[in-house]
Amino acid sequence: MTENGTVPNSKKTTTERPVPERRGELLATAAEVFAAQGYNATTVRRIAEEAGLLAGSLYYHFDSKESMLDEILSAFLDELWAGYDTVLAARLGPRETLEALVTESFREIDRHRHAVAIYQKESRHLAGLPRFGYLAESQRRFEEVWLGTIERGAAEGAFRADLDARLAYRFLRDTVWVAASWYRPGGQHPAEEIARQYLSMVLDGIAVRE
Repeated sequence: MTENGTVPNSKKTTTERPVPERRGELLATAAEVFAAQGYNATTVRRIAEEAGLLAGSLYYHFDSKESMLDEILSAFLDELWAGYDTVLAARLGPRETLEALVTESFREIDRHRHAVAIYQKESRHLAGLPRFGYLAESQRRFEEVWLGTIERGAAEGAFRADLDARLAYRFLRDTVWVAASWYRPGGQHPAEEIARQYLSMVLDGIAVRE
């Protein structure tokens, strides 16, 4: 049995059934290891060790580490887009839309911190693989939504028209998602409060108004 191979049929019995709760625990462990070590440097054996299992036991739940990564990233993006689609369906003004998108993003960082870190580090490489083609489509949609909101705000007078919209988009995108590198659930501020303060700084500045 190799690190990325599948389990021979003789390793399984007809009575074995993956337990959903255990799968979730294993995916959480895998996400933490992938985020810390990088996908290519992580072996199935290392994930199993962190989970307190033998490598062969991990294959009972997943056929490869690629399958684990796929579930981690797709679960994160499915939840992210469900939240974004709800925001867009509300048809708010551009400032309110941007505020809601940022707040939803921080909520996802709270829920899927390790998945966000993996996405940031690995998505460019993974997007070229057939199994992860959805990453490129998600990035295209993300840019369309965020950049479109900024451009609409500039056209409607909600945002400054003298700023380069694409540069503003990149600044907002990067400063939101880099929070995954320092945010810790259960910290001093909940995700919504961090989003509120972040938006205040970005939209209203940090200088004292006279």
